[in-house]
Amino acid sequence: MQQDIEQKVLELAECLIQAEMMVATAESCTGGMLAQSLTHHAGSSRWFDRCLVSYSYEAKYEMLGVKPTTIMAHGAVSQECAEEMALGCLQQSHAQLTVAISGVAGPDGGTPHKPVGSVWIAWVGHQIPLEAEFFQFQGNREAIREQATLAAIDGMLFRVKSKLATYLSA
Repeated sequence: MQQDIEQKVLELAECLIQAEMMVATAESCTGGMLAQSLTHHAGSSRWFDRCLVSYSYEAKYEMLGVKPTTIMAHGAVSQECAEEMALGCLQQSHAQLTVAISGVAGPDGGTPHKPVGSVWIAWVGHQIPLEAEFFQFQGNREAIREQATLAAIDGMLFRVKSKLATYLSA
């Protein structure tokens, strides 16, 4: 899994440099794993702006502007929360693309409606529409966090490549 992540990060870095874009992350269940993966190689400051690890509800409210009513109505592991996290990260950064991750990595915390492995990931950027996707990952805590990290990178890569394709065809 780590090798897959590393290869995807190198590809993402190339695309971000070509597109002259910066990214930022808002992470909950991954606890900064995505940012650590993105900054593993020297030179990432050319395309990585910041990471906002918002594990608690209060951090989500204070750092990212997630509304308490959102979490009360839908929970922290929800499309609505992930979308507000991504939008808040965009506002709190100099990035052109942000990604937010909120989920249940386990081994505790799961419910019948949101079992361990339930993860919402949202992406948004300047001229990149807000989108969120639900994932149901399997495995232990580390495996779930790694799968969420890889899915977030894949989503960023897809959006940056789409933006590059639009530039090239214009």
